[in-house]
Amino acid sequence: MKANIGINEKNSLAVATILNKLLADEHVLYVKLRNYHWNIEGSNFMEMHKFYETQYGAIGEEIDEVAERIRKIGHYAEGRMKDFLKLTNLNEGNYTNDQRKQLQSLLYDHETIIREIRKNIPVVEDKYKDIGSSDFLTGLMKEHEKWAWMIRSYLG
Repeated sequence: MKANIGINEKNSLAVATILNKLLADEHVLYVKLRNYHWNIEGSNFMEMHKFYETQYGAIGEEIDEVAERIRKIGHYAEGRMKDFLKLTNLNEGNYTNDQRKQLQSLLYDHETIIREIRKNIPVVEDKYKDIGSSDFLTGLMKEHEKWAWMIRSYLG
């Protein structure tokens, strides 16, 4: 059954496409965080192990929220890794247990997601007339801004 929520089909499909790209970015970031969590080494192992775990927990919840938002506006969420890798703006990156390289990679990813969301907020609200998704994106952007700030603090 199609959603009848005051957004025409063309506009809701365009918003779902934007959200599916975000979903792909969130998944790539989530997998990267799990990798770093498993493979971190160093004198502050436990601190970084927990820091990464906290992040991937939060990103895991965001993934669910993005997918559910896509469903709320009447479309299907992508759900296969091969599709995520085609849609994402992020790179998986090479294996590393070097904390500084890990943090720089995560910072790049969070800031990339922030820029993409910031670019899409007015498009979703003004062009596609989906205020709910615009508001949703604003909340996600704030979360990524928080993580980017924390990572920049670690990097000094």
